[in-house]
Amino acid sequence: MDSKPSQSGRFETNLSNHNGKILRNSSSLAKSITDSGIQNLASILNNPHAGKSDYWWSPTSSLPAPEFAPLPSVNSAAVPKLGSEVTKTDFVTYLSSISEHYGRFHDIQQHESLEGQNSHFAGQGEALVACLREVPALYFKEDFKLEDGGTFKAACPFKTTSENLVLQEKLSQYLDTVELHLVKEISLRSSSFYEAQGQLEDLNEKIVEGCSRIRELKETIRLLDSDLVGSARRIQEVNVRRENLIALRNKLILIQYVNQALSTLKLLVASADCAGALDVTFDLQHLLDGNELTGMHCFRNLRDHVAASVDSINSILSAEFLHVSMHEEGSVKGVSIVSRTTASTSMPTNGKEEWVELNEEETSNLRDRLLPVIIGLLRTARVPAVLRIYRDTLTADMKTAFKAAISELLPVLVAKSLGSDFVPGDRMVNTDGGGSSLADKLKSLSSECFLQLLSAIFIVVQAHLVRASEVKKAIEWIMSNRDGHYAANTVAAAIAVGAAAAETTQESDGHASKLFAYTSQVDAGENGATSQSDSSGDFRTDVLRENTEAVVAACDAAHHRWAKLLGVRARIHEKMRLQEFLSVYNLTLEFMNVTEKIGGRLGYSIRGILQSQAKNFVDTQHDSQMMKMKAILEQENWTELDVPDEYQAIVTSLFCLEQDEPSVGTATSNSEMVLDSDGSRVVDSGLSNLVEHVDQIESVETSGDGIGQTKPADIDTSVAQSSDANHRERGRSSCRTLSFKGVGYHMVNCGLILVKMMSEYIDMITYLPAQSPEIGHRLVEILKFFNTRTAQLVLGAGAMQVSGLKSITSKHLALSSQVIGFTYAIIPEIRRILFLKVPETRKALLSLEIDRVTQDYKVHQEEIHSKLVQIMKERLLVHLRGLPQIVESWNRPEDPDSQPSQFARSVIKEVNILQRVLSRTLHDFEVQAIFRQVVVIFHTQISEALSKIDISTPEAKTRLYRDVQSLLRCIRSLPSGNWSDSSPPNWGQLDEFLAERFGKEVEP
Repeated sequence: MDSKPSQSGRFETNLSNHNGKILRNSSSLAKSITDSGIQNLASILNNPHAGKSDYWWSPTSSLPAPEFAPLPSVNSAAVPKLGSEVTKTDFVTYLSSISEHYGRFHDIQQHESLEGQNSHFAGQGEALVACLREVPALYFKEDFKLEDGGTFKAACPFKTTSENLVLQEKLSQYLDTVELHLVKEISLRSSSFYEAQGQLEDLNEKIVEGCSRIRELKETIRLLDSDLVGSARRIQEVNVRRENLIALRNKLILIQYVNQALSTLKLLVASADCAGALDVTFDLQHLLDGNELTGMHCFRNLRDHVAASVDSINSILSAEFLHVSMHEEGSVKGVSIVSRTTASTSMPTNGKEEWVELNEEETSNLRDRLLPVIIGLLRTARVPAVLRIYRDTLTADMKTAFKAAISELLPVLVAKSLGSDFVPGDRMVNTDGGGSSLADKLKSLSSECFLQLLSAIFIVVQAHLVRASEVKKAIEWIMSNRDGHYAANTVAAAIAVGAAAAETTQESDGHASKLFAYTSQVDAGENGATSQSDSSGDFRTDVLRENTEAVVAACDAAHHRWAKLLGVRARIHEKMRLQEFLSVYNLTLEFMNVTEKIGGRLGYSIRGILQSQAKNFVDTQHDSQMMKMKAILEQENWTELDVPDEYQAIVTSLFCLEQDEPSVGTATSNSEMVLDSDGSRVVDSGLSNLVEHVDQIESVETSGDGIGQTKPADIDTSVAQSSDANHRERGRSSCRTLSFKGVGYHMVNCGLILVKMMSEYIDMITYLPAQSPEIGHRLVEILKFFNTRTAQLVLGAGAMQVSGLKSITSKHLALSSQVIGFTYAIIPEIRRILFLKVPETRKALLSLEIDRVTQDYKVHQEEIHSKLVQIMKERLLVHLRGLPQIVESWNRPEDPDSQPSQFARSVIKEVNILQRVLSRTLHDFEVQAIFRQVVVIFHTQISEALSKIDISTPEAKTRLYRDVQSLLRCIRSLPSGNWSDSSPPNWGQLDEFLAERFGKEVEP
């Protein structure tokens, strides 16, 4: 404290320390140059181990030396004396002078301590980050160029000289900042270099030491080998040679065995001994799969030879299977059937009479022949593949059978359809040399000939399918592995082998893998292993599935070909008669049932086309019936006809039998045959003639020109006259009415035709149940059309324009009411018959339509009755309009004539005529309902008209009384029923008028 610190002394001390460090660094540098000889001065100078204080003289250091205030002299009064008390306030001046420098020094020490605590690389990168914070980012861009105008303007935006100087100073400061931080980053990363250099020197020393040790060990091993191991190794070499010679002898024996096996295999394959050949191939495959033949160049093609032999065996087995399955019985039977059909074209209409089945002996023979073939194919796992080939072959054979049968039978049947003779063995050739197409020939066949063709094809197809079915049953019998059979164990082993081979086939397509699987499975079977039970079950399932698919495919092919035959004649079938179409339809159904029973699956293709043709047939028949009904109604003259017994039989058989549904063939037999008086069946020529006349009407109506057209009245009259004439010729009994449930209905021509059409629709429902909903809708449609058109012709007086009627009389209205009433009566029976065939899901809609048309018929009949009442009312009003002139004549002197007036006589005459006409035609309850309204009208209108007449003279009163009495007697006689409880019948307003005017009533 007494001496003044010397700055020069401190500087000298630091300088000496610095010189000492430089000497130490120089010695380290000399040593490094001696050890490695690869270091340079720059790396030595950047040694991070040097002290930080060595660089206080750095040009970048700007820390000035602290300045201390001079101490006061000893004699100064401010200096405390020795032994006096010193306080903190005495150092305030000193502390204030060094506080700034001390704070900076303290920060530097803390920073160095933090750097020592962190890892060696903890501060790397911080300097560069600080540099980026201090220096603008403009100077760090990759494309920074001061020569660029924009860059220069952004970096040097100066305007005056003073600003230029400030900018230069700032740029220098930026450069110093970057250099300072770069040096710091370099110093942080230089320590790892020296560490790596030291480790490299240590590694070099260890490598030199290891090489010397290796040389010493080699020399030791050489000495031991020459002294101890030489004799023992010679003994080992001799033993190895002996073993090699034994192995060579075994290889030569194996080569001899393989050569003999190959020769035997060729002989067995050539002689078609498939079982023995398979045994040899499996032995050879076992050798190939083992290690015995590995490396033998002479057997490099052995695997290919074995595979070729297996393929040959499979080909032999496949050919034998196809020969046994197809080319023995089926073709012979098919040819015999075709030959017999060609010789005599009278084939049955179904296949039942020619059903061909194998007897027990043939079935047993088939199984015995198929058993070895199937076992061989099972051993090679080729049964599914062969069955697929069999399926394709069977399908092609089925198509060929169709073609053969058609080519043999079609010329004969075409000649028969044309009515010419055919010489057996000749072919039909067209005169133009090209020959007509098969479709044209099929279309030219008559319905009977086409049915014979289908029957013959049915029998041929049946023969092939029965054979295929027996083959299927035989394979199933073999695969069932029944106990007690002499080959049960062999079949079981073959199935196990085939299962293993099939499982291996999924992983590899090579034949060797299949045979290896067989060999492994044989060994496992002999050892009693059962690990492949699941795969055996899967393989058995595959075989049975392919077996079934083969027969199904044959049935599908038969269905497809049969459907094509039907499709060729689709337009013809639509226009057939019901019986002709049903023959084809039923034969096709039987064909489907037989083939589906054999195949076990439904034939969707043939079912689809059959239902399509049935629908088209129904639509065509319906359109034809609609056209016929339209023509009949337009030519109808509404004349009453006697009802032939055939129509009564139709109504009785269809609607009056107490049974759930019409018996099969009842309606059809009625449409073509009827019972004679002695019970025998005779042809209904009258009905057929009637239908022929209807067809003539249709053809005349649809003709394009006017040539040959017949007048409507002539056509209608010819229909009725033809029917009556035919009945008279046969001596048949005819009745005036058509009876239904004890009620007789007077009929006209269109009503009888409607009955016939109803029977045909019901026949279609009976024999085509699948089309029953559509037929039901068509039936309702024709009923609706008949009702609507009848109303237009009769009530609307349309018959006066289309039928040539001069007027619509009450007779016409009554007959129309009878026909409408009969139809209205049978609609519930039609509903009952329909609902026996229509599915439940379609009944609701059909029932709604039937209810609607039933209501329409009821309303129509009521309108006819109202029309009759209106006619009588109009006639009465006409006569009432002339009554005033007649009353004027009553004031004359009394006429000696005591008869009623012309008014009364005319009204009575016309109402009597109406009563007579309606009583002969309508039912009693209908007549009563009509005249009940007429009586009310008579009472009301006549009493009202007479009450308005002024009667003043006695003569007029007498004549009025006479007319009223006549009119009341007429009214009393009208059949109105018990509609009034009064004692005089039909009492009303006219009776009251009489009592009011004359005080008495008319005598009843």
